Amino acid sequence: MSVLTRHRIAVVGSGPAGLTFARVLHRHGHPVTVLERDPAPDARPPGGTLDLHEGLGQLALDKAGLLDRFRALARPEGQAMRILDVDGTALRDWRPGPDERANPEIDRGQLRDLLLGPLDVRWARHVTRVEPGAGDGVRVHFADGRQETYDLVVGADGAWSRTRPALSPVTPRYTGVTLVETSLDDVDTRHPDLARLVGDGSVAVYGVNRAIVAQRGSGGHVKVYAQFRAPLDRHPDPGPDPFPTDTGTDVGPDIDTVRTALLSMFDGWAVPVLELLRRGAVFVRRPLYVLPVGHTWTHVRGVTLLGDAAHLMPPLGAGANLAMLEGAELAEALATGSGEPDDTVRAFEERMWARAARWAGITAAGLERLVSPVPAAALAVFDEVQPS
Repeated sequence: MSVLTRHRIAVVGSGPAGLTFARVLHRHGHPVTVLERDPAPDARPPGGTLDLHEGLGQLALDKAGLLDRFRALARPEGQAMRILDVDGTALRDWRPGPDERANPEIDRGQLRDLLLGPLDVRWARHVTRVEPGAGDGVRVHFADGRQETYDLVVGADGAWSRTRPALSPVTPRYTGVTLVETSLDDVDTRHPDLARLVGDGSVAVYGVNRAIVAQRGSGGHVKVYAQFRAPLDRHPDPGPDPFPTDTGTDVGPDIDTVRTALLSMFDGWAVPVLELLRRGAVFVRRPLYVLPVGHTWTHVRGVTLLGDAAHLMPPLGAGANLAMLEGAELAEALATGSGEPDDTVRAFEERMWARAARWAGITAAGLERLVSPVPAAALAVFDEVQPS
């Protein structure tokens, strides 16, 4: 008999970590409730594309029984990467071989739908607080005043987790780097010149303390990210900040003002590269926040964290992969273990902390080099990953 018999389990958040955790438990025949504040799966744009690594995200999908379906959706050609100098000169142009499956890309929306499947997701359930030690379990408080009690609550609710305060007083800090995101739709038809520039995967241009990266998704959709170092309250150049400061949900107040400000930041860069910004229709500011490298907490019975809620790190390809593997491993350990669930959670946390600390250190160092005063440092990072 499983250790989970008669245990009430909830996971807060329907991102990759929470859904993978729930899907693996479901595969093992154990019910789990997913609590999500969004009113529906498509209430917000799902975001860009993710590269799922063989030993991380793909392993998690294998534990969920979804690896073959992932491979049918994934885009191995999306692993292609081109790096240009600010004058447009090609510095690197790496294209994957026909059998390269190490880090294929998948749209976030496709991954979400793949993981959702038959899961019991309670939409529009905005968790405001998680209260451990509430007599008969862990009490979850909702924005509408309702409360529910569970034996185990897993916080997979991202950077600004409402579950984390039950375990840790630590909050994310700003890295000094901000992204401004825009996108291009139907790029092959409407912007064939930019489609050729981006290619099948990504194109990146690194300058002094700033960069422009464009990444192709499915259906002719391209995400463009202007990256730069700046204080939260000021534009890098003198004058008022035209970008709204937020965690990534606000849209610029005046598109023309935002576009002009961005173009001035990258003045002198190659015209085709600047066209990636000039043709963007909507701009969103995303300051990058992180939790301290090696973030841990004193174990609390009935509550734990996954993914960004536990170890928010720069978005350099590791975070979502780690989050998914953590969700899969915790669910598998709970479903197949023979000891007390709390002992299983405690042991899982120890393993998660060690692995996450290593990756958080790697990504923190990577961000310092990718958006740095020395553009050659960014090129060196790429060469270490994909030698030319």
